[in-house]
Parts: sequence; structure tokens; C-alpha cells
Amino acid sequence: QVQLVESGGGLVQAGGSLRLSCAASGSIFSINAMGWYRQAPGKQRELVAAVTSDGSTNYGDSVKGRFTISRDKAKNTVLLQMNSLKPEDTAVYYCNVVKLGRDYWGQGTQVTVSS
Repeated sequence: QVQLVESGGGLVQAGGSLRLSCAASGSIFSINAMGWYRQAPGKQRELVAAVTSDGSTNYGDSVKGRFTISRDKAKNTVLLQMNSLKPEDTAVYYCNVVKLGRDYWGQGTQVTVSS
């Protein structure tokens, strides 16, 4: 089992920045990828950003150029730096870990961007 603890959500004005952090614990060996998804009310959960074990990154189209994902393997942590935030970035953000083909999810952290 993998446990995920997220932090860093909150309320910010449009144009501002937030940084999300997710710490993984438990059976953390053989993690293939770590990342972030988000879900806004009435919408499907979507990929925000992910980083694989070899350092490759993938971003959702709507956040490219504004968000940056990074992973600290030594601390088993994944960070999401969010800049130039827009009201449409408002959502619950979920940390995700893929291990041996199985998904693990955090409890979610609310990000609200006011206009």
C-alpha cells in the first residue's frame, strides 16, 4: 500500500502562485510515476502533470508553461508549482501515484482562484 499526504492548497487571486506538495509513504518501491490530477465541479478528473521514474514529464494542455512538476526521490515527494493561476484552475487537486500498474490517490486539496 502507498499512502499519500497532500498540502499546499488554498485561496489565491488570479495571477498568483501556489505550490502543492505530496509525500508518499508505505510501500514506495517500484513507483512508476507520480503526478497531479484535478476535478472541478461537474467536470471529469483530468491530468494536470505527471513525472515518471526516469524524470520524463507530461502536462495537461491548459497548464503548459504555467505549472511545473518536480519529484524528490530521496524524500518521496512530488511538488507542483503553479504560477499565473486563473479562475478556471479552481478545482480539487489530487496526488496520484502509479505503482506496478495500480493507481493510488490522495485525499485531495482544494485550490480556489478568485478573479
